[in-house]
This record gives sequence, C-alpha cells and structure tokens, in this order.
Amino acid sequence: MSNKSMGMVYLVGAGPGDLGLLTVRAQDRIAQADAIVYDKLANPQLLEWARDDAEKIYVGKSAGQHSIPQSEIQAILLEQAEKGRKVVRLKGGDPFIFGRGGEEIEFLHTHSIAYEIVPGVTAALGAAAYAGVPLTHREQSSAITFLTGHEDPEKQTLQLDFRQHAKTGATLCIYMGVGQLPRIVSELLEGGLNPDTPATMIQWATLPDQSTLDSSLGALVKDHEASHIGAPAIIIIGQVVRYPARNNWFSARPLFGKRIVVTRAREQAARLTQLLTEQGADVLELPFIKVEPKFDPKVVAEVFAELAVYEWIIFSSANGVRTFFELFFKAYPDIRCLGPMRIAAVGRTTAEAIESHKLKVDLVPKKANGDALVNQLIEQEGVESIKMLVVTGNLNQRALADRLEKEGKAIVDTLPLYETTRTDLSKDPQAKRFRENGADAILFTSASTVHSYAEQAEALKIEPEAPQPALGSIGPMTSAALEKHKLAIDFQAPQSNLEHFVVETISHLKNTQSDS
Repeated sequence: MSNKSMGMVYLVGAGPGDLGLLTVRAQDRIAQADAIVYDKLANPQLLEWARDDAEKIYVGKSAGQHSIPQSEIQAILLEQAEKGRKVVRLKGGDPFIFGRGGEEIEFLHTHSIAYEIVPGVTAALGAAAYAGVPLTHREQSSAITFLTGHEDPEKQTLQLDFRQHAKTGATLCIYMGVGQLPRIVSELLEGGLNPDTPATMIQWATLPDQSTLDSSLGALVKDHEASHIGAPAIIIIGQVVRYPARNNWFSARPLFGKRIVVTRAREQAARLTQLLTEQGADVLELPFIKVEPKFDPKVVAEVFAELAVYEWIIFSSANGVRTFFELFFKAYPDIRCLGPMRIAAVGRTTAEAIESHKLKVDLVPKKANGDALVNQLIEQEGVESIKMLVVTGNLNQRALADRLEKEGKAIVDTLPLYETTRTDLSKDPQAKRFRENGADAILFTSASTVHSYAEQAEALKIEPEAPQPALGSIGPMTSAALEKHKLAIDFQAPQSNLEHFVVETISHLKNTQSDS
C-alpha cells in the first residue's frame, strides 16, 4: 500500500526513436514530471517536452560502460519519490522488454511507492515496421520470439542457448546482439537453422539515419564485418525478411539520408521541421534568430481602445498574429470585440495563423512580401483616407506603413509587438554536429536568418571532409539578403511558403544527386 506522503513513479516507454511513435500518455507524463530519470535515449528531443524546472537525471548505461548500477538507479527513484515528486523513469523502447522494468517495480513495491506503467513501442516492432518486415505472416511465420544477445551488462556470460530456438519456426528478433553475433549465428546453425534463412540487421531503427543490412544467416557475420552497421541494432531472422511484397517505405522517402538545417526561430521551426521529417530528412534546428514579445503596454491599451475605428488590420508575420491575439484575449472575452474591420496578411503562413482563430482573411498577396501587399491594397482596394493598423515587429516596422501613407494616402498606425534578435550558436550542441558532419542543405526563411548566419559563418565553419550544404531561399527578400552577403543561392522556392520550399528542396537535391 502506498504512502500518501510519497510521490509517484511512472515507468515510461520512450519507443525506438521516432517521436511520432511515443504514446499520448507518455508525452503527458513527461510534461507533468518533477523529475526525469533517463537512459541514453535514441532521441534526446524527448526531454524538450519536460517542464523547464523539471530535474533531469542521466543514468545511461551501455555494454562496457556502466555509468550507474541498477541498484543506484533504484535508490534515485526512491529518493525522488520520498520528496513527494512525480518521477518519470524514461526508458528506450518498452519498460518490460529487456528494460529491467520488472526489477524496478519489484523495488517500488517493496518500498510502498505508487507506480504506473506506460508501455512503449519496443525496438523490434519499430525496426520491423520501418524496414517493411511483417513479423508474422499466415504462410511464413505464426510466432515471434524476442531474444537478447546481452542479458545483463553486468554479466560476463550468456545463459541463453540459441540452439533451442533454431527449430521453432518463429521469427527471431534479437536485441543487443551485435557484440555476440558470431556466437549467436553459430548456435543457431548448430541447432539446425538453415544457413539460407533470411536475416536483416537494422541500426538506429525509425530514425533518419536508419541503416539496414539484408543477408542470410550463413553469410550474416561476414556481411556485417564488411558493413558499417553497428550497435544499437535489431537482428531479425526468418522467412518474413524476404517477404515478396516487402517495401522499404521509410528509406524510400525523397529526403531520407539528407541532413537539412532549419534556420527559423525555435518557436517557429516546428511546421517546417515536420514537413521535412515527413519526407525523411534528418533535421538540424539552428535558430539563427530569436523572436520574443516586446511591446509598450500603454500603446497596446490605446490601440485596443480604438479598434472599432480601423477599417483594415494588417499582419506582417505569424509572430505578430500570435502576440496580438494573446494580448487581445486578455483584454476582451469575445473575438467579436475585434469589430467589423477587414484583415490582410503578408503571406499564406501569416494568414493560416489568423485563420486558426476562426477569422476570415480578406487579402493575401500572391507574392508573400510587404511590397506586394501594399501594391494590391492601393491598386485593388483603394486606401486613401482609410484608417489602418499594421501589426509588426522591430525590424523594418515602418516600411509597409510608410508606403501606405505616402503612396496610398492612408492613415496608418503601427503596433510593434515583438522583437527579432540574432542568436549566438557557438556553443549550441546542434551547431557542433553541423560543424563536424556538415549538411546537404540550409534553408533560409527570412533575411534576418541570413544576416545572423553571415555574422557567425566563421564560428560555424564545417570540417573540410564533411558535406558542404546547398543554400536555399524561401523568396526574393531572403535571396536579396544572401546576395548582399555574397552567398551563392542554389535554389529558391517558386512561391514564398513552406510547402513549396520543401518541394523545391527535394527537387534540387534530387537533381544534384542525379548529376553526381
């Protein structure tokens, strides 16, 4: 029976690596945790879902390098629970499949600590799915056996006899078997398993750098020695590996194996990162700029008090939309308080941010820039003597308003709501990876990201042997900034939106690969 003064321990399966395979419950538990006790995770981005004030305790272990013994890990769980905290024990894959979850719940039970189990997608299931291998098939295999090639990192020998599993007819899924591969193969052959039995090894399953080695049981050791496959890897042995309809759908995606740098501010990067990841890219987020709310409360109050007098409200970016409506809903309880004004957006991305509040956007120029928006307002709508509000940031905040006033004879107020500043990436872990491993492309989404990149070019210099990236621009204004810094433009999106930018990235890298 649990002690009410104690906290709660959640044994959470983190899955095989792909963040999309994490359960909703797992994400919820991570977000609510006071402390997270975690192993060497396949995807460290999981920790970004934790609260800023959550304590993160690394207890990673690997064969031959035992950071913290299991007994000490359990002592940490006890110590954290005794403080009355919500503790997440975050484990790769599933807690109960070669994850020592059973030992941990025995310990928790002995000490009367309440716990909850959150299952995860185990590595074998993720690896098989992402390599296109059906683990069972009506005609080829009706059973699955999960085996470990490394029962306990603290043991020097294996108790498991693989010969016993050679004649079961089951699909064999072997975890942590790379270091013991010669012995595992030898015992399976001694047990009578046909050397022609199909086999595959899958390293970094479900991640953008997933690698697959297809072979047969008899040739697996030799083929592995000639390959670049290492730990961590899952070994799958059985007839299903050569399933006729097998399709490596994951590695067939157009950007698989391509490392792409996203330069947007972190709070803006999610959509572009998602689009690229869906196409198979390994995305490096290097936020060359930082966007933060910055406004004069007195000016905001004055503008909001006179909202009804504006005939147009113009948003120059999604950042302005975000901050505007955060402030608006603090001042007013109902979206109808916005009044009958018409709404314009500088581009499709900004328009989508407005439409998320169930508002119709009356004008979006075909070309996503301020000049195109002003031209359309003046030529098609007529703005002379019309009262307008421009929501903007600290960069070029008067440019759009000045043209409306001078050329369109409009009456324009500006409302600066955010500040864009350049970031220092010299110590960023992602920047270190960029310098060491290079990239296939860098995607610039604004002139400000270009300026920041140019300033930090020396600190971000890539190792000579690493791939040198192509430079992509989202549109004319960004391209102008690249030209100003004498940076070559390798490709530009035909339309200034994220979807077209991703399509153009795919096209450029495909053509580059064809030419090489």
